[in-house]
Amino acid sequence: MAGSGTAHLRGEDALLRVEELVVEYPTKGGVVQAVSDVSFDVLPGETLGIVGESGCGKSTTGRAVLRLDRMTAGRITFAGERIEKAPEKRMRELRRSMQMIFQDPQASLNPRRSVKDLVVEGLAVAGVPKEERAKVSREVLTQVGLGSERFANLLPRQLSGGQAQRVAIGRALALRPRLLICDEPVSALDVSVQAQILNLIEELKASHDLTVVFIAHDLGVVRAVSDNVLVMYLGKVCEFGDSERVYSSPAHPYTRALLDSVPLTDPDRGFNGPALEGDLPSPLNPPTGCRFRTRCPLAEERCATEPPQIREVRPGQYVACHFPLVSGPSPDAAPATSAEPAPAAAESQPAAGTA
Repeated sequence: MAGSGTAHLRGEDALLRVEELVVEYPTKGGVVQAVSDVSFDVLPGETLGIVGESGCGKSTTGRAVLRLDRMTAGRITFAGERIEKAPEKRMRELRRSMQMIFQDPQASLNPRRSVKDLVVEGLAVAGVPKEERAKVSREVLTQVGLGSERFANLLPRQLSGGQAQRVAIGRALALRPRLLICDEPVSALDVSVQAQILNLIEELKASHDLTVVFIAHDLGVVRAVSDNVLVMYLGKVCEFGDSERVYSSPAHPYTRALLDSVPLTDPDRGFNGPALEGDLPSPLNPPTGCRFRTRCPLAEERCATEPPQIREVRPGQYVACHFPLVSGPSPDAAPATSAEPAPAAAESQPAAGTA
């Protein structure tokens, strides 16, 4: 899906705008193509969900936005300012408005510092006076549900997973950011705790007027919190659009397969549809043409030679596919196909990319 294009970008009003982002890592075995020509934007107050299998590049994309991973090519604009061109000193200032919640809260917290100090680490780096930091610490811990005095002096190893994630959220909020990037913030938590953290993020988004990028492999979580969703596969954009539309009427065969791989509550049925056939290709040597073609039940010869361009197939719904599950306005669009699940590829094979 090289050359996905920027057809789905919505204008200059976006708080965050990513255009043709490329992130590559040189290794002894070759160049890992982690992110290849990814474009998206997020409007103020919006939540964008980024979803895909492990290894699709979604976390690398989030880290590249904050310049925690070095981008190879592309353009990233935050509040009208080009991130990739900002000097390091200016980038440190910008990160106060762009905060990230990491997947493993315990690993992201200094094990030797108390909770009350952890949540204001960023303010300490910025030179905020100690008295002001103490005030903000109390306020933030109360906001994330850890306002009791007994939590303030605890160390990270004395916290549960949910409590540690609340501390990580509080640390991000203490800097009063405009953009919050959540990288798999609930994947390591129990289901009941997941719900608490998701509700907390939604409450804080409203009260702090946050714009959120929510990265996850769990389709249900992304649907619950996102206004729009971006589906990625092997470093490429497959589909972008309103989350309800994408979930109810997916246009890309990969999106359809991901949704069909979600376990059902009926033990006799297991999954909605058949599993994806084959394994995820190596990012060291991705397939030519459409990267999903080696596992796609609709793939034809054209898919091996011609990378699909992203185009609008329904109002506000964009897909990078030669044979989408719905016809689009493009003059060379393929005839519309049924939106029913793809034909069985391996009935007995476990679901790949189960989310």
